[in-house]
Amino acid sequence: MTIPRSPLTVEDLYDLAWLEDVRISPDGRDVAYVQVTVDRQANGYRRAIYLAPSDGRPPRRFSAGSHQDRQPRWSPDGNRLAFVSERDDRRGQIYLIARDGGEAQQLTALPNGASDPAWSPDGRTLACLSPVSEEERQREDAGETAVPPASAWEARRAQEQRAYDEERRADPRVITRLPYRSGTSFFDERRRHVYLIDVPAGDVEALPSPRRITDGDLHYGPPAWMPDGASLLTTATRDPEADSLFAFYDVLRVPAAGGPPEPLTAAGFSYFDPQPSPDGSRIAFCRLREDRLLAEGTRVAIIPASGGEIADLTAHTDLNVEHFRWQPDSSGVLFSAGWHGDTHIYGIGLPGTASHRLGETLVGGRRIVSEFDVARDGAIAFIAGAPDGPCDLFFRSAAGAERRLTQINERLLSQRIVVPIESMPYQAPDGEQVQGWALYPPGFVHDAADGPRYPLAVYIHGGPHTMWGPGFRSMWHEWQVAAAAGYIVFFCNPRGSDGYGEQWRDAIRGRWGEADAPDILAGIDALLAGGRIDPQRIAVTGGSYGGYMTAWLLGTTDRFACGVAARGVYNLISQHSTSDAHELIEIEFNGYPWELAEELWDHSPLAHAHKINAPLLLLHSELDYRVPMSEAEQLFAFLRRQKKTVELVRYPREGHELTRSGEPEHRADHMRRTLAWFDRYCNQSAAG
Repeated sequence: MTIPRSPLTVEDLYDLAWLEDVRISPDGRDVAYVQVTVDRQANGYRRAIYLAPSDGRPPRRFSAGSHQDRQPRWSPDGNRLAFVSERDDRRGQIYLIARDGGEAQQLTALPNGASDPAWSPDGRTLACLSPVSEEERQREDAGETAVPPASAWEARRAQEQRAYDEERRADPRVITRLPYRSGTSFFDERRRHVYLIDVPAGDVEALPSPRRITDGDLHYGPPAWMPDGASLLTTATRDPEADSLFAFYDVLRVPAAGGPPEPLTAAGFSYFDPQPSPDGSRIAFCRLREDRLLAEGTRVAIIPASGGEIADLTAHTDLNVEHFRWQPDSSGVLFSAGWHGDTHIYGIGLPGTASHRLGETLVGGRRIVSEFDVARDGAIAFIAGAPDGPCDLFFRSAAGAERRLTQINERLLSQRIVVPIESMPYQAPDGEQVQGWALYPPGFVHDAADGPRYPLAVYIHGGPHTMWGPGFRSMWHEWQVAAAAGYIVFFCNPRGSDGYGEQWRDAIRGRWGEADAPDILAGIDALLAGGRIDPQRIAVTGGSYGGYMTAWLLGTTDRFACGVAARGVYNLISQHSTSDAHELIEIEFNGYPWELAEELWDHSPLAHAHKINAPLLLLHSELDYRVPMSEAEQLFAFLRRQKKTVELVRYPREGHELTRSGEPEHRADHMRRTLAWFDRYCNQSAAG
């Protein structure tokens, strides 16, 4: 008996899982990854480590799943996994577990937590990061160590005392640098440093003593061992006084035995994610030009391990690199990058080779690859989202054969109607082609000339230098729910979007709203030309820069019946000095607010708010430090003082990532309110 499928709903959010941090075992037989599920009762998430055999046999859960377990890292011999868990410490500590199972054993108890474990080539040492203040570093250098509590009562008391002391340290809070907050919390005086821990050969009887090998008022990046085990690669902030969220980092080589680090890079670029070639002859890293941080995109570059001239590896591709790994034979790298709505994995050889000039697409198709890893034989494990499902794990053998290793949402999706996401390229007013997509309600018939007319829901991405496509995981569910609710759904990649080259990405510099709004409006016109959309029932929504664009469109056109603007930027002058990313305005408009006040105001939706007539719902997080709450408060006050139809919804405890990683109840509420606002003002009951 066939069970009828039902449309996707907001409630399905609680049953949709996703994957993170894929790692292939040294022998290539297993793929470790993190599976994230919603814990509805706790209104949060669980992260558990799974192992999927690369031959396609069913995956198995490897860690308990009742904790936050993440960052699995294989030992060089493949017999153990190191990982970070919050099971005994909410700050996270490193644990070890045997490949064949058993109890996880705690390896670190660093006072401020530990993350980013990295095995030494001989498997005897783990490197990690831990934040520490200057005072704490001085105590470490003096050999002062905390006496372990003698009983559970003393441990609880020590924990309470520490919590009290931490609270008092920031009362009052003294601010001397920018940025001083991000995410949903304030920064303190602690900086991330690299520690080494000797790994016991057997069971952990007593926790080994970590030793710090870096120093100074600098943030260090995740460590990577050189193949000879004598040193590690990391990054460090170039200038602690730079007042920059887009901090400029240099690559350093740090002796494992301790001693002064060796700088491998210099000013002109910001560098991150250094990785040595397997043969130890070269070092590759990502870099961004300091004078074109957002326009040019991320490139992979290489340098001889002994130092010397840096060679750009991917600049000629005009691709913005997201992740990279070395080829196992050190002949080049594999990297992922977005292009025309999809994210693929490419292979490219070293400079001077034919494969450097041409490259090769190793993983293609209509999907967005979010992460990948490479095995010693060249096989690739990767996580990808596609039009028919938001997230799964795949394996491409060294010979090129691909198999799907997971179907994490199959049980739910087999009971739901998943509508196709149809490509619709169209022309902008200046003749440029823009890439857009549309979803149609279940049962929609394209060639029904006399069929009903539908309301249209326009979704606009943030960034602004982001790329959406049919496999974009964090929006896939929301688009499907809107289509299931009876809307034709439209989204596109207007000018400023990633995935179409540097010129397209940089086209909105100094021209926010002016350069990209016509691309969006042209897509709406292309859909209207089909005769199936009611032009009086068009809704628009977006988050972050998409919130900016929603308010901009409402203030500069009369095309929309209503709008929902989420966590949007509405006043470019105030946004600059209240955001943790104040440089965004400086970079995008080539100057400072005191130099460009008139220009920034003209490009602010707030300057056009008096022309907004469509009902507007503002959704914003109270702990959003990327786009502070004051942005929504200003727009709400402007509209309310004019007695326009406007509502402001404030989400407590949430930051800028509400719709992606916020409390599940808030994410569900966000979707419900958006659709309810659309229904109210697009007169959904009149459809058909």
